Amino acid sequence: MFPKISDQLFISVDSGDQKEAGMEYKSRITDLEDESILMEVPIQEKTGQLKRLHMGDELSVYFLTDGGVKNYFNTYVLGFKEDVVRMVRIRRPEPESIGKVQRRSFLRVNAGLEVAVQTEHNIRFVTRTEDVGGGGISFYSDADKAIREGDMLSCWVLVPYKNGNLEHVPFKGSVVRIQQLDNGRKIVMLKFEAITDMERQKLIRYCFERQFDFRNR
Repeated sequence: MFPKISDQLFISVDSGDQKEAGMEYKSRITDLEDESILMEVPIQEKTGQLKRLHMGDELSVYFLTDGGVKNYFNTYVLGFKEDVVRMVRIRRPEPESIGKVQRRSFLRVNAGLEVAVQTEHNIRFVTRTEDVGGGGISFYSDADKAIREGDMLSCWVLVPYKNGNLEHVPFKGSVVRIQQLDNGRKIVMLKFEAITDMERQKLIRYCFERQFDFRNR
């Protein structure tokens, strides 16, 4: 069962912020394209507040079919269309990926990419990512690096593509969670706070290439 024009969509946004990740927004499909779905800007029903989305934001979505059955799929924001009202363009899911069980597996892949980090206190170091995605990254850090939840970090990550090209992707991100490891190191999880759409698309392209590799192993 695939959603139709005028169907309502119920949306959660992938976020390291538990409060944000737990919020549900509602939208309506305005048009269907070959590779995408156009929908109204989502709204939070309780407050009436519109949700500002960004290119690459990862979404968990469900729509209702006969009998109130919830049909889930994961997707991400491709861009926007300006018409009489602004519409959001999201990736159209494959029919076989739509299920009755919610799967919060967003567009994020395990990857050990080189990342340079600069803290608010001008501490600089180079390390490796643990994973990357359209909405943020996580990276390994030694115990002596003074990083706390809520810190804003300036970074760039080195992104290699299958054709041999390399891209430096700069961004600023906020620390949403820190996981302590048994060996004394830690994994720092970042949510993008300042990244251009062009740079975010570079990471999304890399994630697609990685996912394609995983599927073909």
